[in-house]
This record gives sequence, structure tokens and C-alpha cells, in this order.
Amino acid sequence: MMEWFTGLPVVVQALLAGMMTWGLTALGAALVFVFTTIEKRVMNMMLGFAAGVMIAASFWSLLAPAIEFTEKDGGIAWLPAAIGFFAGGFFVRLLDFVTPHLHLSAPLETAEGPSTGLKKTTLLFLAITLHNIPEGLAIGVAFGAAALNMDGATVAGALTLALGIGIQNMPEGAALSIPLRGEGMSRRRAFNYGQLSAIVEPIAAMVGAAAVFFIQPLLPYALAFAAGAMIFVVVEELIPESQAENGSDLATLGLMVGFTVMMILDVALG
Repeated sequence: MMEWFTGLPVVVQALLAGMMTWGLTALGAALVFVFTTIEKRVMNMMLGFAAGVMIAASFWSLLAPAIEFTEKDGGIAWLPAAIGFFAGGFFVRLLDFVTPHLHLSAPLETAEGPSTGLKKTTLLFLAITLHNIPEGLAIGVAFGAAALNMDGATVAGALTLALGIGIQNMPEGAALSIPLRGEGMSRRRAFNYGQLSAIVEPIAAMVGAAAVFFIQPLLPYALAFAAGAMIFVVVEELIPESQAENGSDLATLGLMVGFTVMMILDVALG
């Protein structure tokens, strides 16, 4: 099976991995068929777990290989990583600025981006969708690095990254679908909103893989770019949301568990 997968074009590998993360998002969103509401403390812990996974993935799967590659190539080890990292964060901030969206649990009047007449449900959907783009890019860049035989980059490592992102997508899918159901939306429609929020991941994964494969000198910058974009999402969205109201200790514990799980996956399987 692995031999068949590694024989596929890199863009197809990235597409299939992105579809896996989309599927796991749908699995999380499907919890809406079981629960109408979810206790805030539990949701905080789930979001904390997602944040921990993304932080670990940003370093172990993206920043560390970028630094290692530059160092072995004879360049200034920290420079591409630093430039790419800040560029990734700026990219997501720019997306936030031009796209109307609403953070989870936030009142409608605090919606960010251009002023529109969009409903709260649409703004919530746009927020989650917006922040799934960096995850798809990270998957694509990881597969591109493996295809170019970059030191420390393997197909197994890229699959591990995709698996970790998929695992943390499950609570994100539930975090969108269940609150929408609680506001009166039908279960099927709430599920569709939850799972469709990750449809951008396979698309972004293909874009990331293709870009890296055809612009090889930018590889360490691209890896760091994906890391910076993911960290921006964690700090701007996941951590504040997980620490809201009660259950901040559980959220912190969830973050530590998520970080540890992703670290183990990356070191053991990558």
C-alpha cells in the first residue's frame, strides 16, 4: 500500500492526504447527530488539544526541517525560517482583514473583516474555513519536500503530519456543527457546515505541493511559511477560545496532551 502511494505524483499524494483530513473533520462534525450541545469545559479541552497538535506540527514537521535543510545547504540556518515564519503569519492576517468572519462564541457585532450583511452561521463557517487553508498548505509543502528528497523530509513524515492535522480537525468540526445545532439549525445542515469548512484543505494541499515542487529554492521558506500561518491561527483563534469562561486548566492540559501526541507521532512515524 505504501509503495503504491509513494509511486503517485506528489500533487495526488497531497490531494489524498488533504481528503483524509477533510474526512476526519466530517467525522467530528458528525457528532452533531449524537449531541445537541456540548459542555463548554469539554469543548475548551478539545480546542486546547487541537492547538497543541498544531504547535507541535509547526515545529517538528515544518520549522525543524527548514532549519536543518538550510544549515546543510550552507546557508544561514535561521534566516529562511524567520522570514517564512513571519510571512506565513502576515498572510493569514491579510486573509482575516479581507474576509468577513466571526470567531466561535463571539457575538455577531464583533465580526471581523469587511462589513457585510452575512448571517452569523455564514461568518462562523468562513472563520473556520479561512483557518483551514494554512493546514492544507502545510500538508502540501511537506509532501513537496519529501518528493524533492529534502533532508529529514519523508512521505511517512508528511502522512504523519496529515494524520495529526486530521486528528485536530475532529474537534474543530464538532466545535462548528454542535453550536450551530444549538442555535436551531437542523442536524443535517449543521453537519454540512461543519464538514464543508475543511473542503479547502485538499485544494490548499495541492497548491502547496505544486508550488514547492516547481520552485525548489523556496522550500525552506515554504515550510516556515506554513508553520507561521498555523501558529497565527493557534494564537489568534484556538488558544483564546479554549481559555474562555471556565475550564482553562482543562484546556491547558488538552494543549499539552495534543502537543505530546503529535510529537510522538512525528518522531516515531516520521
